[in-house]
Amino acid sequence: MSKYLLEVGVEELPYKFIPMAISQLELGFKNFLESNNVGYTDIRVMATPRRLAVIIDGLEKSQPDIERVLKGPIATVAYDENKNLTPAGLGFAKKNGVEAKDLYVEDNYLYAKILIKGKNIKELLQENVAHIFAKLQGPHFMRWGSNDVKFSRPIRWVLSILDDEEVKIRIIDKESSNITNGHRFSTQNIVVNNPDEYVSKLRDAHVLVDVDERKQRIIELTQKEAEKLGAITKISDDLLEEVTFITEYPVAVTCNFDKAYLTIPQEVAVTVMETHQRYFALYTKDGKLTDKFVTITNYIGDEFENIKAGNLRVIKARLDDAVFFFNEDTKKPLETYREALKGMTFQKGMGSVYDKTDRIVKLVQKLSPLASVKRTAELCKADLATNLVFEFTELQGFIGADYARVSNEAKEVQDGIREHYFPLNADSETAKSIEGQLVGIADKIDTICAVFVAGKKPTGSSDPLGVRRAALGIIKTILEHDLKIDLSLLIDEALALLPIKSDCKADIEEFFVQRLIIFLSNDYRKDVLESCAIKNPCVDLSDYLARVKTVSNLDNQNLLENANRVLRILKEDVNSTINPDLFILDTEKSLFEGITRISFDGDYNKYLEDLILVNPLVTKFFEDVLVMDKDEKIKNNRLALLNELKNKYIMLTDFSKLNL
Repeated sequence: MSKYLLEVGVEELPYKFIPMAISQLELGFKNFLESNNVGYTDIRVMATPRRLAVIIDGLEKSQPDIERVLKGPIATVAYDENKNLTPAGLGFAKKNGVEAKDLYVEDNYLYAKILIKGKNIKELLQENVAHIFAKLQGPHFMRWGSNDVKFSRPIRWVLSILDDEEVKIRIIDKESSNITNGHRFSTQNIVVNNPDEYVSKLRDAHVLVDVDERKQRIIELTQKEAEKLGAITKISDDLLEEVTFITEYPVAVTCNFDKAYLTIPQEVAVTVMETHQRYFALYTKDGKLTDKFVTITNYIGDEFENIKAGNLRVIKARLDDAVFFFNEDTKKPLETYREALKGMTFQKGMGSVYDKTDRIVKLVQKLSPLASVKRTAELCKADLATNLVFEFTELQGFIGADYARVSNEAKEVQDGIREHYFPLNADSETAKSIEGQLVGIADKIDTICAVFVAGKKPTGSSDPLGVRRAALGIIKTILEHDLKIDLSLLIDEALALLPIKSDCKADIEEFFVQRLIIFLSNDYRKDVLESCAIKNPCVDLSDYLARVKTVSNLDNQNLLENANRVLRILKEDVNSTINPDLFILDTEKSLFEGITRISFDGDYNKYLEDLILVNPLVTKFFEDVLVMDKDEKIKNNRLALLNELKNKYIMLTDFSKLNL
């Protein structure tokens, strides 16, 4: 088995492109090896801002030889009457490089067996590596020099080694060698003799080429700096990935800023540090922001004063802006900013943000009589008109909550304003307060309905105003907090409040059902999710989930068969009522009594048990009773009995869609 190393050295790559390149390279080499029938044990892709590297382990030394059978012309065309090859037969042999003695006839056709020798892996790599690299895709690709081929950044060197042998390849305008380079301020022109020494030699040259190693070092260094100060850090995945892909050799430096900046909302200071400057904020043990932060530098040395001064100068300018905006904004109460919302368009044809706020107020009044809920709805968008939100758009809601505090609004209102945007993404938490939950649902349902009415419902490539995320937010909030909200009715009310009317309720409900099924599909079977949608899930999401949980545990083939038999017989509802006086057989009476005993008391598990208990009576009924009796009254009475049983079944699920 062999091991291959490819490294492409480049000018600093955009950090967002690096994870894309990693996944594309892994897939590209996997497809290349598998399509060429070359075995391997592992493909490892590593990257820093200045290099993309691939190490393939357990690589077979060559393709296997392949024996192929080729079909030629009809035998009577390939041979003449003297059994000699005709020009057609000779041409077939010559074309495929075989001699006449290797040809044979089968089923009146001429055939030839040929052995295709597999290429060695070195040859395959030389033929394919440059093509794999050329297929990489990403934003803002560029040309340089006289090259026609585009790439993210200019290529400076290529390293290509198979075991202890250099494999010559050319990528765009660079010929490969066995030489790489370390950190910009460390060792250069490093000779790599084989792939096994690559990672360690780069580590010695202040390059941690392994992404996971670099990421772990950042975490450890940041936590170590925090521990020195008796502080803690909250490392977000997004920030950690970005810092990982902008450094080759992470070094942690602790800096501090003036404590006076802690008077602005904590979220603002954290956003300045993390989003704008890529710093890791430090907190006290009880979660309060401190005046210190950790910056990760791509630096070799132990002289940090210039680094600290430079970072402090940059963050001071950003925080000065934030303090100025905060002071200007808080000169008047949050409520006064509502009027300015009249000048902000929500979306074309759907009025201003002020109009949207009014619709939210009317919707939440349908959901709750609480004054705090109404007040939250009135103020939920007011911060959009403030200077600080204009500067830090991602902090809408958080700033509104802090301004509500300064304006002496109730704590419930503050929490509701902050949380009504929750969940912020698919993995984040939902609102904890009832104010945040209800105002958030009203806000999102208004947005979804407005988008559908405007004829801009989401497609595979388009999602105006993030309505998929909004629908998921509503679903998660209702299910996690077991809210008894009739979404179907709320959609009616939201559509009625919009300035443009459209009959799109069915589309909106179908959209919600599909998002619901996708959301739950990781935990439940698709056939269960679809079968339980026999009753409109939008009417009661919690009821739908309860039925899904119960049906997921169903393991009774006889029940499924009987239910499906009933559903097949009764393709349409029966209008006649059950008349016990028309029962002829005891089996009919027993089934009627069994059906009568089935009732729903809020527990679907018990309801399923009742269906299972009556199932032997259903089996007996089909064994003893001819449903389609010649007597029309008896037939209709038996159909009515089965119709009642059908109603019991479909209260739980559509058994015809289940696969046990």
